[in-house]
Amino acid sequence: MQRVIVVGGGPAGMMAAATAAENGAKVTLLEKKEQLGKKLKITGKGRCNITSALEGDTFISGYAGNGRFLYSALNQFSNQDLINFFNKRGLATITERGQRVFPASGRAEDVVQVLYRNMLNNSVEIICKRRVQGVEIEASRIKEIKVDGGVLPCAAAIITTGGMSYPGTGSTGDGYDWARAAGHRIIPPRPGLVPLVAKEEWVKELQGLSLKNVRASAYRLDGSRINQEFGEMLFTHFGVSGPIILSMSRDIGEVLHSRQETVRLCIDLKPALTEEKLDKRLQRDLDIYSRRQFKNSLDRLLPKKLIPVIVALSAIDENKESNQVTRVERRKLLQLLKSLEITITATRPISEAIVTAGGIEVKGINPKTMESKLVKGLYFAGEILDVDGYTGGFNLQAAFSTGYLAGKSAAGGAGTTD
Repeated sequence: MQRVIVVGGGPAGMMAAATAAENGAKVTLLEKKEQLGKKLKITGKGRCNITSALEGDTFISGYAGNGRFLYSALNQFSNQDLINFFNKRGLATITERGQRVFPASGRAEDVVQVLYRNMLNNSVEIICKRRVQGVEIEASRIKEIKVDGGVLPCAAAIITTGGMSYPGTGSTGDGYDWARAAGHRIIPPRPGLVPLVAKEEWVKELQGLSLKNVRASAYRLDGSRINQEFGEMLFTHFGVSGPIILSMSRDIGEVLHSRQETVRLCIDLKPALTEEKLDKRLQRDLDIYSRRQFKNSLDRLLPKKLIPVIVALSAIDENKESNQVTRVERRKLLQLLKSLEITITATRPISEAIVTAGGIEVKGINPKTMESKLVKGLYFAGEILDVDGYTGGFNLQAAFSTGYLAGKSAAGGAGTTD
């Protein structure tokens, strides 16, 4: 019987272990933490956006890095296959705005339990609190896994130790060292989906304010646009976060890192209104509150917390009566509402990122099996690979699909070690 060892008890590891066992292998899963799926349990604010319901090339476009590498994995285990996988095991799913698929229970814990039971049903040996020290290779073939207190011989090993985001859950980059020792190139890990740091002090005054239905656009210093998103964002004590900011952060971070320059983030607070329509709206509101001070005339237009900031940035005397606001001043206010500028100086640390960009260079991995092209019997799956997606379930789908393919391939590999 083929002996397969899986290192890492996240989504890729649990899927790989059960799939290898289901395909006839004798499987042991090793997890250094005290429980499985710690990071999975906190994804999506504890709700777990397991995949996206988008199809075909539209689905692949959800990956910022090396999406094409996933074609074989997704063909073997698609997003619909994943949905069916959970449904058949008693976990209903729902599809929400943006084609995001969640467990109907709204509990990430339920996702982990399905994966755990699936491993037990396939007789996977699960060992937690067991730290792996390295991978032993002999004659370009996997030989054994070095663990605390000894070695575990194997015919195949699947490394699913994740990236470097949320290190408290166990993702501390261990697998990169083992892959590098095996001859693989590591693309320097960096934050994938991560909040952004702002230069302006007034941003801190808005901490906790969530804006819905806004459009954010990011620009390089030469004026060229990096990306643009519509939806919800959040102000924090250090800068900005929220769904659209996280989606934009990967490309923004690349500019910050590669060009060593700041990024201009422009927020259209009223994207549904053209400048002409918004100007008429401003005139109407200022007329309605004509005898009020300017600082008290924007209640119908903006969240209360945002008004003092907009008033200050407009440079309009806050105590001026609304009917005294000039056309030039109103034009400046209009520009602020259509393009509130924030200077982005950095991303938050990789430890705070939802996902890691970078990792094992995919050129060294066979996309049809997830096996190393350098070491026979050595497989990689999940976030450890240089594959990352935007928000919306793409990263978990990549973990499940590559884990499934690695497990199926490892079970069918040559050689037997009991």
